[in-house]
Amino acid sequence: MPRVEPRTGPVPARRDPPSAPVPAVGARGSVVSTGMVDRLAERAAMRRHRRWRRLGWTLLVVLLAGALVWLVFFSPVLATRADDVRVVGAGSLVDTSEVERIAAQADGVPLPRLDTVSLRTRMLDVRGVKDVAIVREWPHGLTVRVTPREPVAAVPDQGRYALLDTDGVRVATVSKAPKGVPVVTVPLAAADHRALDAVLAVLGALPEKLSTQVTAAEAATQDTVELTLEGGAQVVWGSAQDSPLKVRVLEALRAAKQTRSAHVFDVSAPALPVTR
Repeated sequence: MPRVEPRTGPVPARRDPPSAPVPAVGARGSVVSTGMVDRLAERAAMRRHRRWRRLGWTLLVVLLAGALVWLVFFSPVLATRADDVRVVGAGSLVDTSEVERIAAQADGVPLPRLDTVSLRTRMLDVRGVKDVAIVREWPHGLTVRVTPREPVAAVPDQGRYALLDTDGVRVATVSKAPKGVPVVTVPLAAADHRALDAVLAVLGALPEKLSTQVTAAEAATQDTVELTLEGGAQVVWGSAQDSPLKVRVLEALRAAKQTRSAHVFDVSAPALPVTR
């Protein structure tokens, strides 16, 4: 066996094989924490984006609603125009010009904001007006439908005639009683208006065919109403009670051959009428 001579000189340092670097304590935790922070920041950014988007839509809706309110209630787009206001049904005894003057006050006011209740109240104060209906005619007009008071009696009053409706409201004052409106001799100045009220109630209960034949009416009390018909026939009516029945009895008496030529028809007791 050959002899191995011992090696003289410095012994080289021992080298360990290379190995993977050892991560610092907490390195893995740092990687995880960084990813979580990024995700949380991303979610916060998305929430802020959604909030801004909702705020933007809310502002847009508010602006659109405000623009619509201004357009409808304050702009001239739907404003009332005096030229588009119509007054119908007034008749000859209603001061149509006064009604039109009141309606003209709506000129320039948007139809949705127009106070039709106030307009109607003022129109009802016009003499001869019984009722008023105001209808908006889009986009700029109004139709004022007037129901006039119909006179049923002409009452002498200081050399003229006061025309009264069935409610006792003075419709007009004229110098001559109109044709077809009976003259009532009950004085307006009387302290007790029950006689006049009874006459008006009787006249208001008559059908049109009969009422147009009445030329005069009188009453000393509320129970002594008498009517004068065309041709001079007298009708003793009595009180206004049972007027519908008295109308039927009077029409039957005037149609019957035996009584049609009578000069007096007493229907004050309709169950026991008398003619002469």
